[in-house]
Amino acid sequence: MVSSWLLAYVAISAFCILRVTALETFTAAVYEHAVVLPAPALTPVSPEKALALMNQNLDVLEEAIISAAKKGAHIIVTPEDGIYGWNFSREAIYPYLEDIPDPQVNWIPCNNPKRFGHTPVQERLSCLAKENSIYVLANIGDKKSCNASDLQCPPDGRYQYNTDVVFDSEGKLVARYHKQNLFMIEGQFNSPKIPEVVTFNTTFGSFGIFTCFDILFHDPAVTLVKDFHVDTILFPTAWMNVLPHLSAVEFHSAWAMGMGVNFLAANLHYPMYRMTGSGIYAPNSSRVFHYDMKTTGGKLLLSTLDSHPYHSAVNWSSYANSIGSYPRGEHEFKSTVFFDEFTFVELVGFTGNYTVCHRDLCCHLSYKISEKTSDDVYVLGAFDGMHTVEGQYYLQICTMLKCKTTDLESCGDSVETASTSFETFSLSGTFGTQYVFPEVLLSEVKLAPGEFQVSRDGRLFSTKPTSGPVLTVTLFGRWYEKDPTSDAASNHKA
Repeated sequence: MVSSWLLAYVAISAFCILRVTALETFTAAVYEHAVVLPAPALTPVSPEKALALMNQNLDVLEEAIISAAKKGAHIIVTPEDGIYGWNFSREAIYPYLEDIPDPQVNWIPCNNPKRFGHTPVQERLSCLAKENSIYVLANIGDKKSCNASDLQCPPDGRYQYNTDVVFDSEGKLVARYHKQNLFMIEGQFNSPKIPEVVTFNTTFGSFGIFTCFDILFHDPAVTLVKDFHVDTILFPTAWMNVLPHLSAVEFHSAWAMGMGVNFLAANLHYPMYRMTGSGIYAPNSSRVFHYDMKTTGGKLLLSTLDSHPYHSAVNWSSYANSIGSYPRGEHEFKSTVFFDEFTFVELVGFTGNYTVCHRDLCCHLSYKISEKTSDDVYVLGAFDGMHTVEGQYYLQICTMLKCKTTDLESCGDSVETASTSFETFSLSGTFGTQYVFPEVLLSEVKLAPGEFQVSRDGRLFSTKPTSGPVLTVTLFGRWYEKDPTSDAASNHKA
């Protein structure tokens, strides 16, 4: 009788403790870092010189981590390549790598730095997390030896991975993710044989991790949300902006909205390479973002997010299929957007309804312009096909965008400024995929939080007149099933 009562008391107490410690909201931080790059070298530098360069960057990141913690942040994300830069050969990156163990080893490097060999970067990151009671995500390089018994072992006898690590508020290594989808200039690294799906749980929700180019592919990005139901994505990146549809703040905020998760994106700050654009995004709106091509310094961003954000399902083709078709433009034309040939129609007049189609995708637009100059030309475009430059992936895109000049051949070229504001807009499409990311980008590459919504039947529409001139209103669809096939299956690690 006593034991039964005691068990019940313990169970109730444990439940109450969980309820008390679980947080309904949390404060997130991301840091856009102006990385210190190594000097060009024909041969690998010494390990001591590599560590000195990494410590220069860690000195800057330390200031950001301490500042974020003092402002109440529970977690901070720092950028991809933020500790040593990029553009290495396979041999040149080697002195910067450490052996990063599986988090299941239950290791706090700050307390036991020599347990897995020489790991000064992991030790310093662990101590920063522990001493400031904050979760820290950083991107570093991992090395794993192999031999001839492994038929895929590289000729130099080791795998080298672009790696994200997370240390919890006690300094413990709780997550390690090896980047799956390497960008074309990342020949210094290997992809894991099986895509890794890495998650970890906290008192303020469940988290998943992927890196930069991963965002354009199904694994592990979509799998983390669809199958593992994470609340928040941590996203270190070295993102080079490509307008009109793939600027960092534009696409990352759209992914958060389309997938219904919080999204913490930390980019490098290197304007010479068009690298800028970090933010903290919720499913219903961007919370804070930073885009700066003019200055050279880093930027710390903080915002409060719901630990378990709510997101309603969207049928992305329902509205477009229900309304039939608006009038087709009299003079459809072709123009290229980031190497893809779109079908376009020019928007004529201050108000209108248009439809344009490409293959199986038809895009419908209703709009009303509140203020326009004669130099601004807008078009409605559709693309349904395989993108084949810098990666192969199948796209379905409906877009209203400003052309670079009054020459229609410039439609789709990169442009950062506009003069035309919209009173209303409504964009929809007959998508064959349910993975669609809604973008609204204003002049000077600014987002429009709170100025638009997505209806459950798949319509992207304005809720108020735009606060600035419009660059693009876009529904960016990814049809993963039509991508080139891969035999790799995902490997979950928590």
